[in-house]
Amino acid sequence: MSERPEATTRGVLDGLRVADFSRVLAGPYATMTLADFGADVVKIEPPAGDDTRHWKPPVDASGMATYFGSVNRNKRSVALDLTTDEGLAEARRLAASADVVIENFRPGVMARFGLSYDDLRELNPRAVYCSITGFGAGEGAALAGYDLLVQAVGGLMSITGDPEGEPAKAGVALVDVLCGQNAVSGILLALRERDRTGRGQLVEVNLLQSLLSALTNQAASTLATGRAPRRLGNAHPSIAPYAVFPARDRDLVIAVGNDKQFGALVRLLAEASPSAASLADDERYATNEARVAHRGHLHAELEAALATAPAAHWVAAFSAAGVPAGLVNDVAEAIAFADGLGLEPVVELGHSRTVANPIGLRGEASPRYLTPPPALDEHAGADWREAAE
Repeated sequence: MSERPEATTRGVLDGLRVADFSRVLAGPYATMTLADFGADVVKIEPPAGDDTRHWKPPVDASGMATYFGSVNRNKRSVALDLTTDEGLAEARRLAASADVVIENFRPGVMARFGLSYDDLRELNPRAVYCSITGFGAGEGAALAGYDLLVQAVGGLMSITGDPEGEPAKAGVALVDVLCGQNAVSGILLALRERDRTGRGQLVEVNLLQSLLSALTNQAASTLATGRAPRRLGNAHPSIAPYAVFPARDRDLVIAVGNDKQFGALVRLLAEASPSAASLADDERYATNEARVAHRGHLHAELEAALATAPAAHWVAAFSAAGVPAGLVNDVAEAIAFADGLGLEPVVELGHSRTVANPIGLRGEASPRYLTPPPALDEHAGADWREAAE
């Protein structure tokens, strides 16, 4: 059995044990965040492993599915068959030793195994129990919590994509990630409450409410006006110009948020295209509200001027003048861009290369990267009766 390596510094969450019954993305994303800050996360997998171990290609240099590797560093793995008495007894011992238990089964599954919050409270009244569902534990309990489905029924696809095309999903399982972040917040809040009361807590998060909360201004607009927003492609419902534009060689984004920025934009474009100088005096573009109302004409004028030079030229010029702009990067370019800014976006652990934790703390409180994603059942045989070290 592989032991947890000793770190040179103590993490913020050192001494916290997490029994992680979750799989796929939302739960593992949450527990990896906790593990990066020192929690001892024990991943309980079925004998066949987390589903994402089999989502190939692509794979890393060791043959591990990169999907699985993306959210499972810094963890230990134990394979348990919960349909057997032996496996279930081991799972209960582990849950009884944990400060946090997290699961994302359909509602009722953990209760059938005797591992529900009420069951665990009898064994371990100080445990924080986090349950992640697709649509809650009530009327939506029977619905399958797949990210694509939630993006559809949760309204995100209705505002994503070309206005004349079909609804579109985000290019990553964004709702799972949002829900995982909410799970981390809920767990930390519950641990703070435990500090005050000495008692554990049930944390419930679901994909649908995570998405609705993230709709922010679009949801607020719907509630205020009674009208649901529609797809605008890459345009913004309340700001212009705030969209993707083609330059001579490739696309760039311009994100003008106020009149001062628009004025600077027009002055720079006028240097390359004299016809753009008239934009500054055109009443249709004098205010943001006017620009939103006439965005179609404005975009055509901007595209004509932008076509006179490469995108990198415009990005450099706009950025120097305080106009928010950037290239439309692919993922590899995005990682390289972050690296060029000194953000150290990549974590390398053995054969595994993953993206660093986005949360920055100072000194010894910063995230630590100790072990690559574990092999299935790599840590079998541990004595879970002992408290986390």
